[in-house]
Amino acid sequence: MPAIFTKLRKVEPVYDVVYRLTMLICKLFLTADILITGYIVLARYIHVFPAPAWGEEVILTLMAYMSVLSAALAIKRHAHIRMEAFDRYLGKRICNILDLVADIAVIILAIIMVTVGWKYAAAIGVRGKYTSMPWLSKFWQYFPVPLAGLAMIFFELERIALDIEAFYKKEDK
Repeated sequence: MPAIFTKLRKVEPVYDVVYRLTMLICKLFLTADILITGYIVLARYIHVFPAPAWGEEVILTLMAYMSVLSAALAIKRHAHIRMEAFDRYLGKRICNILDLVADIAVIILAIIMVTVGWKYAAAIGVRGKYTSMPWLSKFWQYFPVPLAGLAMIFFELERIALDIEAFYKKEDK
């Protein structure tokens, strides 16, 4: 096995830290979503609490962040939906090639997410304002797409390295 894979394995702790940090952000956003949603529901039925006008827009924005960042997390865990019904008929080598092709396709998608997503966030998002929070730019509503694209690229680089490394592993018979 080439020495480059040994060197790449030393970078694994960085991927783990970024994964845990991204997971923490998703958990914090989910907690905020639950708390804000709970407060809004309570405010609708218990009129002592004033319902915040900004609640629904913040909830939707946080959900956008969670959904796209969790997709990036699934790349790290190799947990995306995949068709494995034919894997046992195709052989290990062909499956490795198909995994590599799929990961290259995902990294291309991630690059598109970063470039097009940033254009939308910088062009359209900066011009718009939240209805209930006119002081806040809608940039933050569009920003999850390029952010998730960066996270996907980061985790896909590790995945592609693992796919290439799989070609050098000896098959168990």
